[in-house]
Amino acid sequence: MVTQLRERSQVTLPAEIVKKLDLKAGDNLEITLEDDRIVIKPVLIIDRSQSWFWSKEWQAKEQEVEEDMQSGRIQKADGFKDLIGKLKE
Repeated sequence: MVTQLRERSQVTLPAEIVKKLDLKAGDNLEITLEDDRIVIKPVLIIDRSQSWFWSKEWQAKEQEVEEDMQSGRIQKADGFKDLIGKLKE
């Protein structure tokens, strides 16, 4: 697909690409230069106060919990006494 660079350095993305990537007006796009190519990628901007959740360390722990849940290593306690009893097991 070929498009033109317009005034004020504007480029129109082909409708086919916009539809395939489900892009909407206002979506953020990262533009980088790789050798002699311009690469445009959609990005999600995360509020700084929530960035801890998306750290590699936190996501690794989330994956660990997910695996524990899938394998049945997580149990439900019916109240405090039941919880203490399960911890003693």
